[in-house]
Amino acid sequence: MLLNILAVIAPVFICALLGYGWVKQGLAFDTPFVSRLVMEVGAPCLIFSTFMEISVDMDAFKQMALAAFVALLVFGVIGGSVLYFAKLEQRTWLPGQIFPNVGNMGMPLCLLAFGNEGLALGMTYFMVNTVFAFTIGMMISSGKLSFRELLRNPMFYAVIITVLCLFTGTRPPQWIENTTKLLGNFTIPLMLIAMGVSLARFEITSLKRSAALSVLRLGMGFGVGVLLAHWLGLTGVARGIMILQSSMPVAVFSYLFAVRYNRSPEEVAGTVVISTLLSFASLPALLWFVL
Repeated sequence: MLLNILAVIAPVFICALLGYGWVKQGLAFDTPFVSRLVMEVGAPCLIFSTFMEISVDMDAFKQMALAAFVALLVFGVIGGSVLYFAKLEQRTWLPGQIFPNVGNMGMPLCLLAFGNEGLALGMTYFMVNTVFAFTIGMMISSGKLSFRELLRNPMFYAVIITVLCLFTGTRPPQWIENTTKLLGNFTIPLMLIAMGVSLARFEITSLKRSAALSVLRLGMGFGVGVLLAHWLGLTGVARGIMILQSSMPVAVFSYLFAVRYNRSPEEVAGTVVISTLLSFASLPALLWFVL
């Protein structure tokens, strides 16, 4: 079991450490370019090619999508309530509590821990998370609901095309499958390297508050993941993916929202850093539990 856990953690840690060390050595890393490349090319192609390559049970797909949706609702209720009683600004801190880092950190773990089936289910959670992040998440940060950003996001169209192909049983031409697979293959390594770069560049300005909110994100995520997996009757790989994805740290795009709408970005960055470091520290126990 220990070797299995090490086999999952080591690639994630090494890739993130590579990004961290790259920046600390003073080498250039164009984060905006890499982020756009991953989110607008790599991730959409990875989603499409994975679901076309792997035979996914439609009931499992729908069940995971429902579980992810319910999890986001519960995260919103619990996180919003805690922030209300703590008298913290909802627009600043709530997105980080609702949306875990199911992309940069979650998808690689799903693949390494549970193989291609785990990656497919992990991406189902990721798709639901992405759609709501670029609608509800941005609405919370900005104070207004706009679908413009979602409609400009290639991920949205990749989700629609993938779901249509799955439900209709349509197979694309081989050249499309090969191209999307080739482009999708760079996504997970770049996600992890970019996460390491972010950890190297972010600074912690309010240690106590950032630590408390980080513990809330991780503890709430794990508890909700376990309870929903039991309540929805998830078993096997689906149960593991539900708990794993729900337990991820604060998503990096919560910081990007904070920067864009001037919601104390330096302090939000602290929750990204601390929750990610705590997540790395607790990964052996989490993987032992789900495996």
